Amino acid sequence: MKTMNARKSALALVGILALGLLAGCANKAEPRYSPKQLQRFEAQAELDTDWRQRVGQGLGRATYPIAPSLDNGVIYAADERGRVMAFDAQSGERRWQTDLGVGVSSGLTAVAGQVYLGTRNGEVLALNQSNGDVSWRTRVSSEVLAAPQPNQQLLVVQSVDGVVTALDRQTGRERWVHTTTEPALTLRGTGTPTVIDPVTFAGFANGRLVTLDNRSGQPLWERRIAVPRGRSEIDRMVDLGGQPVLTPDGRLFVTSYNGRLVALEAPSGEILWEREHSSYQTPVLVGDRLFTVNEASHVIAFDARTGEEVWRNRDLEGRWLTSPAFADGNLVLGDFEGYLHLLDIQNGRFTARTRVDSSGISLRPVTDFRRIYVLANDGRLEALEIKR
Repeated sequence: MKTMNARKSALALVGILALGLLAGCANKAEPRYSPKQLQRFEAQAELDTDWRQRVGQGLGRATYPIAPSLDNGVIYAADERGRVMAFDAQSGERRWQTDLGVGVSSGLTAVAGQVYLGTRNGEVLALNQSNGDVSWRTRVSSEVLAAPQPNQQLLVVQSVDGVVTALDRQTGRERWVHTTTEPALTLRGTGTPTVIDPVTFAGFANGRLVTLDNRSGQPLWERRIAVPRGRSEIDRMVDLGGQPVLTPDGRLFVTSYNGRLVALEAPSGEILWEREHSSYQTPVLVGDRLFTVNEASHVIAFDARTGEEVWRNRDLEGRWLTSPAFADGNLVLGDFEGYLHLLDIQNGRFTARTRVDSSGISLRPVTDFRRIYVLANDGRLEALEIKR
């Protein structure tokens, strides 16, 4: 009876997650894939817990994507009520804590002495890394779910209405704004832009990828990645929900929901290769292999040069995996029941698994060689080490 009840609870949670993923005029959504039961395997490594901490009330009932950020030996994390904390990444000792008095809704970005984040009421804040004091705060067009993205001078913010705003990193002053038309029904949230000094690559819920000139916000080129198809509004969703992956040699990899995985030339937008592939997650590139998680929670390795599939792991189907991270030769993924999975990047086989927290893991783990930092949905922050 306990097993049956646990199974029903898991299926109920998947239904809730499916509903929470949608925004706009959706009234209901049925999960397409039932979660597979986990199978035993011969572990090739162990995951040892180094320390644990509590980050306020966690991600909240809406499971806001408040991903932590690691910079210069300190990990910064926040809860949905606006409590921000800094922890020593090695020991877990808390350095400081501040209460913003406003609900945090975006992932954190820690860089060059500042921590940047967005809020539910459409503000962007910069906090001093040394003590958590607010350096500046600026209002943008609407709620911010995507982590703000910096270059040397700008902080680029994509809000849920599809507006991209560039702010001065030092002062928060608005530099330029780019707007687009969004469909009535979208996945909850937005894609996260990829920002370098000259340009910003931004994906939208209308299935388009745009390259913006960072001097003015004017489009340099635009490419349709996914085309709406099907009869229902859900079938016709084509959100670019992940973050474009840019390589040093100028290739760009983009995923889309109900669409394609596309490799492009970043300077021109010319398509190098494409594959049918529905995903709202951000891929990770390791060497010449591109690793993605599709909407069914299949983990897939592609040859980044040709787009040919190298391997596919279907054992975690329906388990609402996070975007993949990379650590010590492994892909690192969390799932809706709070398990952390390690897969060998060479063949996709499991190397280790542990359960972090029963509240679930919806955020991509943060990794640093063999160290993994995981923030569970209820606010439990855990640092783990890969041991062989």
